Formats: sequence, structure tokens, C-alpha cells
Amino acid sequence: MWRLRRAAVACEVCQSLVKHSSGTKGSLPLQKLHLVSRSIYHSHHPILKLQRPHFRTSFQQFSSLTNLPLRKLKLSPIKYGYQPHRNFWPARLAARLLKLRYLILGSAVGGGYTAKKTFDQWKDMIPDLSDYKWIVPDIVWEIDEYIDLEKIRKALPDSEDLAKLAPDFDKIVESLSLLKDFFTTGHKLVSEVIEASDPLLLLGSPGETAFRATDPGSESDKPYRKVSDKEKIDQLQEELLHTQLKYQRILERLEKENKELRKLVLQKDDKGIHHRKLKKSLIDMYSEVLDVLSDYDASYNTQDHLPRVVVVGDQSAGKTSVLEMIAQARIFPRGSGEMMTRSPVKVTLSEGPHHVALFKDSSREFDLTKEEDLAALRHEIELRMRKNVKEGCTVSPETISLNVKGPGLQRMVLVDLPGVINTVTSGMAPDTKETIFSISKAYMQNPNAIILCIQDGSVDAERSIVTDLVSQMDPHGRRTIFVLTKVDLAEKNVASPSRIQQIIEGKLFPMKALGYFAVVTGKGNNSESIEAIRDYEEEFFQNSKLLKTSMLKAHQVTTRNLSLAVSDCFWKMVRESVEQQADSFKATRFNLETEWKNNYPRLRELDRDELFEKAKNEILDEVISLSQVTPKHWEEILQQSLWERVSTHVIENIYLPAAQTMNSGTFNTTVDIKLKQWTDKQLPNKAVEVAWETLQEEFSRFMTEPKGKEHDDIFDKLKEAVKEETIKRHKWNDFAEDSLRVIQHNALEDRSISDKQQWDAAIYFMEEALQARLKDTENAIENMVGPDWKKRWLYWKNRTQEQCVHNETKNELEKMLKCNEEHPAYLASDEITTVRKNLESRGVEVDPSLIKDTWHQVYRRHFLKTALNHCNLCRRGFYYYQRHFVDSELECNDVVLFWRIQRMLAITANTLRQQLTNTEVRRLEKNVKEVLEDFAEDSEKKVKLLTGKRAQLAEDLKKVREIQEKLDAFIEALHQEK
Repeated sequence: MWRLRRAAVACEVCQSLVKHSSGTKGSLPLQKLHLVSRSIYHSHHPILKLQRPHFRTSFQQFSSLTNLPLRKLKLSPIKYGYQPHRNFWPARLAARLLKLRYLILGSAVGGGYTAKKTFDQWKDMIPDLSDYKWIVPDIVWEIDEYIDLEKIRKALPDSEDLAKLAPDFDKIVESLSLLKDFFTTGHKLVSEVIEASDPLLLLGSPGETAFRATDPGSESDKPYRKVSDKEKIDQLQEELLHTQLKYQRILERLEKENKELRKLVLQKDDKGIHHRKLKKSLIDMYSEVLDVLSDYDASYNTQDHLPRVVVVGDQSAGKTSVLEMIAQARIFPRGSGEMMTRSPVKVTLSEGPHHVALFKDSSREFDLTKEEDLAALRHEIELRMRKNVKEGCTVSPETISLNVKGPGLQRMVLVDLPGVINTVTSGMAPDTKETIFSISKAYMQNPNAIILCIQDGSVDAERSIVTDLVSQMDPHGRRTIFVLTKVDLAEKNVASPSRIQQIIEGKLFPMKALGYFAVVTGKGNNSESIEAIRDYEEEFFQNSKLLKTSMLKAHQVTTRNLSLAVSDCFWKMVRESVEQQADSFKATRFNLETEWKNNYPRLRELDRDELFEKAKNEILDEVISLSQVTPKHWEEILQQSLWERVSTHVIENIYLPAAQTMNSGTFNTTVDIKLKQWTDKQLPNKAVEVAWETLQEEFSRFMTEPKGKEHDDIFDKLKEAVKEETIKRHKWNDFAEDSLRVIQHNALEDRSISDKQQWDAAIYFMEEALQARLKDTENAIENMVGPDWKKRWLYWKNRTQEQCVHNETKNELEKMLKCNEEHPAYLASDEITTVRKNLESRGVEVDPSLIKDTWHQVYRRHFLKTALNHCNLCRRGFYYYQRHFVDSELECNDVVLFWRIQRMLAITANTLRQQLTNTEVRRLEKNVKEVLEDFAEDSEKKVKLLTGKRAQLAEDLKKVREIQEKLDAFIEALHQEK
């Protein structure tokens, strides 16, 4: 066998030498060739007879772009070995040329026929595509009308230019020949080596032999060293750790790629590339259910058993930092040792294309990739916390709802609670510790709540308070996840690393947990970014002894693994409990609907918002009814109210002082002066006050007036509050007084009474005013002197000692007035002495001031009676007034004064009525709308003003229905996701 192999190799070498020498002058001696190779040159060799191979002399290439033939490639003629010298070579050459011509002609005819037959067969095999012509657009068939193909063909290079770009095949053939010569020479040398060597060497490969010959460090040369079991275990643990870290990095890389791809998909959805209606995510639907529940059941009693992740821990244990690492953003206010979480913060994590945060009651989005938005978000959270905390308190149970969206976030709902404290420090309310405990228990006592217990690893475990609290709420640890923070500090400070293992395994605490995790939340610098903290955490655990010594497993470290585990536990709890909660709310809804049907069978179920809208419409209708008040009614009530306000000033300060004068000229002068002063200082302001009070009275009358059977007393408190707030906000136009002052001054300047009717009206007005004053004076005198003899006999009433003294003084002063009916308004000092001595002679001791007070009322009654008598005399004085009281002893200037006052009142009332109907009623209506809008945004106001069992029952029904509908939608979406 090996001899045949040697012959074949020798034959190949000889053939290569013959081919290499072809085309050159001279010949190789046949004796120097191999025995097998001689047959190439001698056609009658006895061993082997080989046929001459057929070679193609030329070939032609075509371009698919222009269908133009390329340049023909010239190949070197091939000569087949050594030919012996012949004598008739011209004849033989001519015969062969003729034979070649026939062969070419026959081949051309036969090949053409064969090609035509083959083309016809292929053509028959191709299906008829004319029926599918409609698939191709019409523009393809008409493309020559739009594109000039001839112009494009001319613009393309010629075949000669394209041929220049083609490679030089002659050079390529020459290079390949040289390369083949090189390998042929190598084969020859190998053949010689094999021929001279032992045939047994053919069993081994040359590469393997060379490797063994050149390997200086073979195993046979190394000394044998025994490896201990401990070194083997350490080596295996190190390899296992490196393998875990390698796969962890691969997993992180894949998660990052998945995160980017999901971000692109979500961005396409946001841009509307997929024209479809995007449904809410599961976590958003679940968060809405919790928000409605928090409004319906703020105390978190047995009604609310839906799962949520409750983050509890001692103060400064790192609760907020763990939550920020899970949310991948530093969203909470920072502080050094002080209490920063003052109220529960519900954070809903969901996946989205952009890393943003927004509050439940706000539409503003905070971009968490920008530092200024992060600072604004932290400031807003701090403001909301301080707003929730009532005066005199440190923490508040009111929840702040925040949604955080971003690519790669684990979907869950977390509640960050205030840190548990052991001692109340200065500046805190005395009940702060108890309040924090009650808030934490209220959230943790939910049997479906997942408790994320945060323990500071840098402090002694015995100082922890939260572990006892958690063990009370979840003694079996079926829904508790224990997290040890600041493990880097713990590893540095703790002398025995096994203590950390005991903490992680829960052996130092009475608390049991579903899982144990160790995390690092930074180096203690508040300015660190989330990426820097994550890199530091991964670097720490890669080099940590806790992993190398197998105290911790790889899945128990890093906040990334923690968030995955918490999310899985959260959704497992949701799937197990949500349907049971839905059934509970169905039963609650049935009970509430039954109670409503039994108590309010004919009333529609209206919650507080709907009741408020109904009351709002009623109030606005009542305000509009103000514009339907007739002008006559406005002017009458304005004139009457204004006179009641200014009558005392007119009588006491204008009429009485002027009436004490001796003649008409002095009377008119005094009246004009006092009216001018009054108009400039007090009258316009008093008129505006009267108009505003009148508007309030009419507004109140319309608001409180019962509407018969349609009246609903549930709106009474709301209407009263709206009325009071509107009146408080409304202010009369400041320019009204200036315009009113001019009008009143002009009205009081007019003294011309045009007809008898106006004269009689002035007398009637004067009589009413004086009779009212006289009646008030009679009442004052009666109160001063006590009941008269009729009342004493009929009603068994007696006078007091003081009233007796006043009665004796009154009788003495009346005697003096009878003697002098034209007595002036003031008593002289000698007259006071005379009256006092007369009373002392009868045994009555009086004080001079008592005499003056009694005289004021007695003289006032005497003056008013005299003025009324004079008024009756002036009824026929209009004729003398027209003649300016010439040749007449009757003077009726007081009637003219009251006519001026009456006319001023009428003009003022008309002016105020115009201001009311044209301006103030509209401004009042605007204020009412503003008050109603403010009340509509204040839910606490609605609860306070719309009270009663009916409102509360309708409110509960609405909330329960909304919760049930959202729960049903969530459960349906949850089943679809499965």
C-alpha cells in the first residue's frame, strides 16, 4: 500500500515539473522521469495509457447592467509534453485543421438546436403570470414614461472602460503557478522523507510529533505535588464565584439590551407609530385601586386587605435609600440624622419609555434624568409632607401618592413609612413615638401586606426596635423580607464575620422572614448617583469575604436581586388575594344598596360631588333671581333703610339746632352749613353701607327662603357658608362714593317745591319723622320715671326709688315749661338751683346731672309736640311758600328742609339702585361662582357642609362600586396576562 502511495506522489511531482516546463525550448529526457510519468510522453507505454484532457481555449463574461460583452481573456496555449519529430508535419497539420473546422461547425449546429429545445422546455414550465399582473403597481409598467432609460444607458461607462476595471487574469494565473510550484516542491521533499523513513512513523501526525518535540514543559518533566482538600475547595469556590459573576454580568448585559429594546418599543407606541389604543399597565390599574381605597378607607381596617410592600425600619437605617435604589432615582429629601419622612409615601413603580415621576393629583412630570427636576421633586415632597403635618404634630398618617415610571423598573407598589424611633427628641411632639407605631401597625396588620424590614448593619443588632414590631405583626415570617443595609461598614467594623451571617439568617432576632438580603446603599455621601452606588455595590460584593466564604449566596446580595425578589413576592401575593378582596367588596356593595333601597326608595343616589353640583345650580339660580327684583322694590327698601340710618343725625344734629334759632334766615344758614358738612364727610359712605347691607339682606332672603316641597335641607349648611364667604369677599366699587357725593350735594341744594302734592308729601314725611321721635322720647321718659298709675293698678307694677326721683324732677320741670312755653333748649344754672331747692323742700335729694338728663327728655317731648302742631299749621302754607312767606306770620322753613332731605333720599336710592342692578349684582354673582369653585376643589369642605346619613351612604356606594369595577378590570387583565 505504501508503495502505491509513493508512486502516486512521485507521479504528481513529475506532472508538475512537466507542466512547469511546457512552452519552453528543449525537452526533459524521458529516462529521468518516473516510470508512471513516462506514459504522458509515450502514447504506447505498456503500463498506462492516459487520454488527453479537453481544455477550453477562451471564455466570455457578460455584465448584467449593460448586457455588453467584456474584454476577452487570453489564456496561454497549453502544450502537452514532448512530441517526437515527424517528417510529414505540414500534411498532418492541415488534416487536423480541417477536422477541427468540422468539429466546430457540428458543435455549433448541435449546440444551437439543443439550446433552443431546452429554452422551449423551460418556457413551457414557467407559469402564466398574466393573471397576477395586478399585483405589480401600474407605475412599474409605465416606468419608461417617467425615467429616461436611454439617457441612463448613455451615462454608464463603455464595455472597454469596465474591462479596464477588471483584474488582470494573466498575472493571477502566473501567481497561482508560482504558488503551485512552491507547494509541489514541498510535496517532493515530504515524499523523499517518507521514502527514507520508517513506515511506522506514518501512524502519527507530523503536528503532534512537532508539538511533543518542542514542548519544554511536558507533564513528564514536572515534579509531582500533592494538592490538599482545602485548596481544592477554595479553588472550586473561587471558580464557582467567578462563574456566578460572569453569568451575572451576562444577565445584566441582556437586561440592559432588553431595557433599551423595550424603551424603543414604548417610544414608538408613544409617538403613535402603532395606531392602537394603549391599555393601562397592570401596576397602574392596581395603583388606582389602592388610591381609591385610601380615600374610602383611610384607617386601613378590614375593608382593605390588598397587598402592598410596606417599608419599615429604624430611623436612619437606610429605608429611603433602599427605596431609591429600587426606583433608580434619588427622589426623597435628604437629611443628616434628622427625620425626613414625616408621612407615608406610596410609590408605584411601573415600566415606561422615560424615567419620570408624577403625583396622583398633579399632571406635572419630573424628569428623573435631570438634576434640577430631581431637586424640584424632593422639594415638592417635603412641602407636601409639611402640609400634611398638622400644627403641634411631627408626623401625619395622610399618604402622599407618587408614580415613578422608567425602563427596566420592577412593577410594584411600595409605601415608605416614617422611621421608628426609640426616644422623642427636642422639637418633636410628645406623642411622636406612639403615632409612628400606630401608623406602622396600621399598614403592617394587613394580612396581605409584604413587610420589607430594613436593618442597619453598621450598628448593634440589639439596638433595633423594628424587629420586635415586625415579629408581632408577622410572627411566622410568611410575608416578611429582611434587608441588611450598610454591609460594607458592617464588614469593616464587625470583628467576627460570622455575626453578619447570623444576622442575615435571623438567628440574632426573634423575627422570622421569608427571605434575607444584604445590600450596600452608598458610601454615605448624599451627592452620589444611583449608577455610582450600584457600581460600588457590585465591586464590594465581588471582593467581599461574605461571598468568598459562602456566608452569603449570590442571589442574596445587591439591590437588583432584592427588587426582583420583592416584585415576585408582591405579584404572587396579589394573584392569591385579589379575587377574595373582589368578592368582599361585592358583598359590601350588596349590603349598601339594600340599605339605600329601604331608607331612600324614591331618591336618586347622589354622592357629595353630585350633591354639590345640584346645590351649586340652585345657588346660581337664586343669585340670578336678584336681577329680577323690580326697580321700585329696590328704591323703596333703599330709601327706607337709608332714612333709618340717617334720621337720628338729621333730627339731632341738623333740625333741632337750626330750630333753636330766632329767625328764618339763621335757620336756613345753619341748615345749609350742616348739610354741606354732612354731605362731604358722612352721607356718601352711609349710603354705600346701606346699599351693601340691602344687597346682603336680599341675597340672604333668596338663599334661605324655603322652596316648599322642593326644598332640601341637606343644602342649608352649604348655602349659609357660600353666603358668608361671598359677603366677606365682596366689596363695593370705590368710585361709587365720589359720584354719589356730587349727586347728593346737588339734590340738597335744591329748595324749589314745584307743586302742592310735593308739599303735602314733605309734610307727611315730616310728621312721620317727628311722631317716631316723639314716640321714642315717650318711651325713654317712661323708662326713666317708671309705670304710670294705670299700669301700677292693672299690672301690679311699682316704681323704683330712682324712678321716683326722676318722676318728681319731671313734674317740677313740666311746671317750669308751662310757665314759659318758649323756653330755650338749655337750663340756666340758677334754674337748676331753683329746681333742686324745690325738690329738697319736698324731701327729694337730686343731683344737678340728673336734673339735666331729665330736662333733655322733657324739653325734647315739648319741642316735638310743638313742631307737630306747627306742621299741621303748614298744611295750608304752600300758597305762602310760593310768595316766599311775604306778608305772612307763618314760616314753614322746616317743611322745606324735610322736602330737601326726602328728595335727596329718593335720588340717592335711585342712584344706588342703578349701581346695584348694573354692577354690584353681577360682581356678587361672580364672587359666588368663585366661592363655589373653591369649595368644589376642597373635599374637606364638602364633607363638612354636606352631612347626614344620606350623603355618607351615597358616598360609600360610589366608592365601593368604583373599587369593584377597577378590581374586576384588574383581575380580567391579570388573567389575560397569564
